[in-house]
Amino acid sequence: MHRVVVDEPYEFVPPFRGRWLSWMFRLWLRPYLRRSYGVVRCTYQGLDHVRESLKLGHGILLCPNHSRDSDPMAIGMLCRKIPSHVYSMASWHIFKQSKLEAFVVQRLGGFSIYREGLDRQSLDTAVQIVSHAERPLVIFPEGVISRSNDRLNSLMDGVAFIARVAARKRAELAPGKKVVIHPVSLRYRLVGDFMECVGPTLKRLERRTFWKSHEHLPVKQRIRQLASALLAAREIEILGESQVGAFRPRLTNLINAVLQPAERKWLGKARVGDVISRVKDIRSAIVPELLKGNLSEEEKSHRWRQLTDCYYAQTLSMYPVDYLDDGLRGTVTPERLAETVHRLEEDMTDHVTSHPCWQCEFSIGEAIEIDPGRKPRGPDPLMQTLRTQMLGLLQVEDWWPPESVKVVDE
Repeated sequence: MHRVVVDEPYEFVPPFRGRWLSWMFRLWLRPYLRRSYGVVRCTYQGLDHVRESLKLGHGILLCPNHSRDSDPMAIGMLCRKIPSHVYSMASWHIFKQSKLEAFVVQRLGGFSIYREGLDRQSLDTAVQIVSHAERPLVIFPEGVISRSNDRLNSLMDGVAFIARVAARKRAELAPGKKVVIHPVSLRYRLVGDFMECVGPTLKRLERRTFWKSHEHLPVKQRIRQLASALLAAREIEILGESQVGAFRPRLTNLINAVLQPAERKWLGKARVGDVISRVKDIRSAIVPELLKGNLSEEEKSHRWRQLTDCYYAQTLSMYPVDYLDDGLRGTVTPERLAETVHRLEEDMTDHVTSHPCWQCEFSIGEAIEIDPGRKPRGPDPLMQTLRTQMLGLLQVEDWWPPESVKVVDE
């Protein structure tokens, strides 16, 4: 399990405002992306959109989709091409992985956001950056890594909040200047041989799971077998035995079996719907007392078990239904197959093996001008516009739209 919850009091990590280290790191990015993530080249479209906004002196938010661990570093390549320095919001746990990683992220303009509670200092910093048009601010509005380039998760409302508050302040500071959002898509294309990219990983996972590889079977069948094995293992852990039936109902039942008891205990009501939102709410309820350090060892262990179960429930929700089936949800591409193998590898080993076989394609959309007025009631039209434009840049339909969270306990 990745360490996404940190068991110590939160301390805001401010952005580093110098520029020379950012320039130096850019010289190192290309070989780093190749060695660490298998990205061998990048292509760019729509650079003039953000260049024009910079020329006009607007406050800028760049909002990319988030399908891979490499995305934040890949954004550095985009910034080099514009060219522009940027700031970026990053989950606090990123700064707690290692001292070297924290140093690098901060020197590239990253600052922390605490996702288990209200982080006013981070929000104020974001608003200041945008309202003063210091640099473009990068926010990944999905908030989590999807590992699926053809799927866009639900977008966080915090993006619209920051944009509107910054737009009001920008109008006061510099009449006539605006705040804009540029949607950005990152799409990864296979440029190498598919089996060279995923074959060794498939073989290793099969031997880990079944004690032997299944190279005589079609690739899609091998992937399905591994996915079924992972699901059965989680069912045995949570439900006591593996279940039968179609994959999707079993997955939904397992996720609810994990989340609903935690929701009843910590939130007072069980729910269904968007798993990412539900897990975030449970974490926000569990973590504060955990960080105070006055719980018994038994209670701490219990809370960590629940946090771990919630983490695995969220990872299971990242497997889109019919992602490997041709039909209404698009064509099964080699990229979809490779993404699923990587997701399985990450869920089974906490690690993704990189192979130098990927091209990262950037597309920047036209500026979405921010109305500084208050959010209207009901669904936010700004977030709906952002979602529509991001899907358009990715060139996919909204095959897996976000589910609303609904209460099942009266």
